[in-house]
Amino acid sequence: MSGYDNNPFAEPDSVNPFNDPSVTQVTSSNIEPVDQYNPFPASESLATHTTPASTSPYQPAVLQPSTEPSPQATAAAAQANLLRQQEELERKAAELDRREKELQSRGSTGKENNWPPLPKSFPIRPCFYQDFSEEIPPESQRVCKMLYYLWMFNCVTLFLNLLACLAYFTTNAAAGIDFGLSILWLILFAPCSFLCWYRPVYKAFKTDSSFSFFFFFFVFFCQVVIFIIQAVGIPSWGNSGWIAAFTIIATNKAVGAIMIIVAILFTICAVLSVILLKLVHGMYRRTGASFQKAQQEFSQGVFTSKTFQTAAASAASSAAQGTFQGN
Repeated sequence: MSGYDNNPFAEPDSVNPFNDPSVTQVTSSNIEPVDQYNPFPASESLATHTTPASTSPYQPAVLQPSTEPSPQATAAAAQANLLRQQEELERKAAELDRREKELQSRGSTGKENNWPPLPKSFPIRPCFYQDFSEEIPPESQRVCKMLYYLWMFNCVTLFLNLLACLAYFTTNAAAGIDFGLSILWLILFAPCSFLCWYRPVYKAFKTDSSFSFFFFFFVFFCQVVIFIIQAVGIPSWGNSGWIAAFTIIATNKAVGAIMIIVAILFTICAVLSVILLKLVHGMYRRTGASFQKAQQEFSQGVFTSKTFQTAAASAASSAAQGTFQGN
C-alpha cells in the first residue's frame, strides 16, 4: 500500500541530478577539485633545474645570411677599376712618349741603322735598319724571318763550299779553278742575295708594295735556279754538288765526304727556297696586288724621284738652250 502513499504529482528524485548519491558523495568529500589537479607532479622539480649548455668543441654549422653589396661598395669598386685603367693608359702614353723622343733624337734620318750589327769601334757603320716587330706586320713576320734565315744559311753553305773546294785543291792541283770560283761565289752571292731578293721582300712586307713583290719574284726565281745548279755540282764550276762529290769520293773518301755534306746543304737551300717562294706568292695573292699596281708604283716612284726630276730638268734646259742657239 506504500505505493499508493506516494504523490504522483511530486517531482521524482531521479530528475534532479544533484540528488544523485554518487554526486553528493563527491561534493561532500574532501577530494581536491579537478582544476587543482596536476597530472605531472614530477615535472615541477625538473623545470626548476637549468640544463647547462654543451661544452662540446664541435658546434653546429650556422648559415650566415647573404647580404648584397651596398651602392657605396659598388661605386668604390668601379672607381678603383677606373683608376687602374687610367694608370695603364698613362703607362702606355709614357712608353709612346719615350719612343717618340728616341726617334726625334736620331735626327732627320728617322731611324738609326742597326744592320749589320757591327761593334761601335768598327770603322764601318751599319747600312740598313731592320726590326721585324716594328716594321713587319704580325702575319708576315714568320715568313720574313724564314727568308732572312735562308739567306744566312746560304752564306754559311757558300763558306763551307769554299772549304770543300780548298780541300779538293790540296789533293788535286787541277782543282784550282773550283777553289777560285768558290771564292768568287762567296764574295758575289752573299751580298747580292741580301740586296737583290731579301731587302726587296722585306720592303714588300713592310710597305705592301706590288713592285717590290714583283722584283723579288723575278730575282728569287733566279736564285732558286742557282741553288739547283749548286746542288747538282757540275765539275769545274766551283760547286761541291752531288756530281763533283761522287766523282771525287772514288779517289779521296775524306774530301768526297766533305763535298757530300756541302751538296746536302745546297739541296736543303733549294728545297727551302721553293717552299718559301710558294708561301710568299700565296701571301702576295691575298693582298690584292696586281701587275698594273706594280706599274703604277714604278711610274710614281720614277717621276717623284729627285734624281729623275733633276735629270729631266737638265735635259729640258739643254734642249731649250740648243733651240735658242740654233735660232
